[in-house]
Amino acid sequence: MHHYPTGAFKAHPLMLAMAMLLPSFVYAETNENAQLPTITVKAADENQEKKAYTVKKTTTAVPLGLSVKETPQSVSVVTEQRMKDQGLTSLIDVADNVTGINVQRYETNRSSLHARGFQIDNYQIDGVPTRYDQPWSSGETVTSTALFDRVDVVRGATGLMTGPGNPSAAINMIRKRATSKVPTANLEVSGGSWNNYRVMGDIANSLNESGALRGRAVAQYEQGDSYIDLLKKQALTTLVTGEADIAENTVLSAGVSYQENKTDSPMWGGLPVWYSDGTRTKWDRSKTTSANWAQWDSDYTNLFADVTHSFNDNWNAKLSYSRGDRNGDSKLLFLSGYPDSNTGLGSGAFAGSYKVNTTQDDVSLQVNGKFGLWGQQHELTLGYLYSKQDFNADSRTADFGCGCVPSVDNFNRWNGNYPTPTWSATSFYETSNSKQNAAYVATRWTIIDPLKFILGGRLTDFEKTGAVVYTPGSYQLKYNNEFTPYVGVVYDINKSISAYASYTNIFQPQAEKDVNGTVLDPIEGNSTEIGIKSGWFDGKLNGTLALFQIQQDNLAQQAGIHENKEVYYRAAKGTESKGFEVELTGEILPSWKVTAGYSQFKATDVNGDDVNSELPRKLVQTFTTYQLPGKLNALTVGGGVNWQSSTYVMAGNPLGVSEKVEQDAYALVNLMARYQLTKDFSAQLNINNLFDKEYYGIFPAYGQTTWGTPRNATLTLRYQF
Repeated sequence: MHHYPTGAFKAHPLMLAMAMLLPSFVYAETNENAQLPTITVKAADENQEKKAYTVKKTTTAVPLGLSVKETPQSVSVVTEQRMKDQGLTSLIDVADNVTGINVQRYETNRSSLHARGFQIDNYQIDGVPTRYDQPWSSGETVTSTALFDRVDVVRGATGLMTGPGNPSAAINMIRKRATSKVPTANLEVSGGSWNNYRVMGDIANSLNESGALRGRAVAQYEQGDSYIDLLKKQALTTLVTGEADIAENTVLSAGVSYQENKTDSPMWGGLPVWYSDGTRTKWDRSKTTSANWAQWDSDYTNLFADVTHSFNDNWNAKLSYSRGDRNGDSKLLFLSGYPDSNTGLGSGAFAGSYKVNTTQDDVSLQVNGKFGLWGQQHELTLGYLYSKQDFNADSRTADFGCGCVPSVDNFNRWNGNYPTPTWSATSFYETSNSKQNAAYVATRWTIIDPLKFILGGRLTDFEKTGAVVYTPGSYQLKYNNEFTPYVGVVYDINKSISAYASYTNIFQPQAEKDVNGTVLDPIEGNSTEIGIKSGWFDGKLNGTLALFQIQQDNLAQQAGIHENKEVYYRAAKGTESKGFEVELTGEILPSWKVTAGYSQFKATDVNGDDVNSELPRKLVQTFTTYQLPGKLNALTVGGGVNWQSSTYVMAGNPLGVSEKVEQDAYALVNLMARYQLTKDFSAQLNINNLFDKEYYGIFPAYGQTTWGTPRNATLTLRYQF
């Protein structure tokens, strides 16, 4: 096992704050006159909700607080209980198990998420759009689920709530809150394959006798090796948050979270697909291209606060502020070329180092209410959002002391021993600044009892300026009064089944330039969805059948290269994605929970050719748990299958021929079992990729691949009350 040096993590202020707050969190109410029965019933109800695979309300698609059945778009919810059952400890883990979502793992530290044929670029934390930069990778997709109560995913365009973005999906991470007035705790210790270990604590309680002041603290530390040679990781995650009833109808909530990731010997790029003679390679899954000195570290601090006031039973308002500060620092080695099958010679090397910072400030105001008209009750939401993002990336130059780049020895026997460079001071590489002002309105009208219309719109001012070291000059994108309409209709066929339809526009600014040096117009289009939804057992089991169609214009496509080697583009029309999704999630019986989804789409460009062919067109994602009856009720067993159809990319081989690189269809089988040793103490075993299936993700730009994770197991001991 790798021994991490003492002091690898400095005493961050959040850790000290947690240490000071912990004594207050274990405060137990001693007032003999407290209404214990009422508190007990409420706690029991909340406990049942926490064990569910669904939620009663969601606001990620439209801000009206509707149930999944009432929302006219495809919505998936991954609750905290499901994350525990499946052992989903990062955002990537969650995405891998959501209907219609595909994860492309380019290397060990970079991944991108996709839905309906397009990359997902709409991420939110508590409904606030948050910038994720996949090319720079400052720890975004490995965000720890220890911070969140659940993750909501809305597939399709979500411009009403997020503004600019792809018509793929929106991922909304709902942060844990200090709502409990009684002591609660979840303490976990786990160990698994490749010396991976994790400890996590999550405690909450009242901080005074009345319960008007509440606190919650979460801390997690994990470290481990990998199935990939040399690769080692460690991560620290903390959250401190509190709530205060500052008036009878006013609640103040505030907190801060921090996540720090340290990675030794990460890969930058993948393994070569071909040898120099054009024959295909077959590397061990442990093969790496990294050096023993490489590193890729990141940290993210997020401060947040909001005030919610209820004017009466029908109207309330919420004012929110958040600030995010994300940093990445890397020293990396990239190997390219095609090694000789016998000697292993022929690979080239490039050492790069980058320091990245992204800061984001967001202010939002939202007013929600209900009103009567024409003998029916209707809902209204008014909102305003201001967002400012500043991004900066600097680079360092590698000096190997020889005025050259050292050659790569036999790659067939590569063990990471490559000369360690001296790095220069940082210099400018890329910068951008963006601002968004948006106002939106959403209404739900009940025309007759079974028929409801959802009408909304968003007016957005968007501005972005930036510059890149390898492109002459700077660029500016500015669009005012961009209107995004939203129309939805839901008809209740009966108490359990409803039919729905929705329509919204797409607006996505882009920085690519045409042959004359003019920035292309924004991507525009529309997203349409129709379907049937069902809800049984008071919303504990939800089903969806959705058909969708997405059309885009002005999508940038490479059109040529200037004499200075700068690429120029043209705006293409007619990009289209269409398909359907089926999902069933929730509780069939009190002891039997299930989530099962199937998705299928076809995405083509204006010529009818496949768009993003590396994305599987068909996906199956299933998981279920069952608590045994009678004397065996201490045992819960579960499992699932994730299957995807075949994929391919076209890449140039060493002989100068464009060749199809394919990944056959494959299925991964996952199992779990949990034994309740006592009322509060349990042991859980998760086994992923049970049959040790070999599969890989394609890195199409360079004809490289990365292997997927082999069979692995994790044992978790959990104390929870």
